[in-house]
Amino acid sequence: MGLKICSLSSGSSGNATYIGSDRANILVDAGLPAKYIIKALNDINVSPCELDAILVSHEHTDHIKGIGALSRRFDIPIYANEPTWTSMRSKLGNIKSKNMRIFYTDMDFYIKDINVQAFAIPHDAAEPVGFCFYYGNKKISITTDLGHTNNSITKTVMDSDLILLEANHDLQMLRDGSYPWPLKRRIMGKYGHLSNEQAGLALVEMLKGKIAYVLLAHLSEENNFPQLAYDTVINILKSKGIRPGKDVVIDMTYREGVSNFYHIE
Repeated sequence: MGLKICSLSSGSSGNATYIGSDRANILVDAGLPAKYIIKALNDINVSPCELDAILVSHEHTDHIKGIGALSRRFDIPIYANEPTWTSMRSKLGNIKSKNMRIFYTDMDFYIKDINVQAFAIPHDAAEPVGFCFYYGNKKISITTDLGHTNNSITKTVMDSDLILLEANHDLQMLRDGSYPWPLKRRIMGKYGHLSNEQAGLALVEMLKGKIAYVLLAHLSEENNFPQLAYDTVINILKSKGIRPGKDVVIDMTYREGVSNFYHIE
């Protein structure tokens, strides 16, 4: 009984996350070549043939690159909202009509025994969403690719057992880095990506709920590194009287390789 989660890869070069239960196997995004995702799934003892669905958060390449190939090879249904389908359809190649599924933002739906809630997030895409997954009294949330948090997002995820939360960049590294200014402005903007500091401050509010585990995700390759993201978030939590390791466990996802495998029971 319970929910399972493992990040297969997370970062600006590609994102994919496995969510499972007793009966369901779900892939959230597939932003890497299909062969990489197949290997990563096999590494955690999940056969791609067993996938019941691929859920799409939004249409950016680092979230959809391998979706078409996986769906064709293993006959997997792809779930996305209508604006995302409109924006990504031409990039996926031929998809069987029976595997083109539409969900509606802020309305629940089921993948076998997992209840899925797609909720709106602020990002520069057609209709981007985060996801909450429910099984019994257990809940896992995925919240990445958002330029800021708000009360609605905080309330949606704060009663999760585990949350995968973006900590994309260190603000000073981004400002001093080699990216052109328009790209820097986009990343720092209200529809870009959360910085390490923003992630830490968002967690302070979210941890007013029952969250036990947090996986920091979607780190920039050029403007961040895991230890910096971890230390920044940890220090913010400590400054607010939250005890990492006691009140909450903070863990990392990785650009190249799978994260720790969590089974929430």
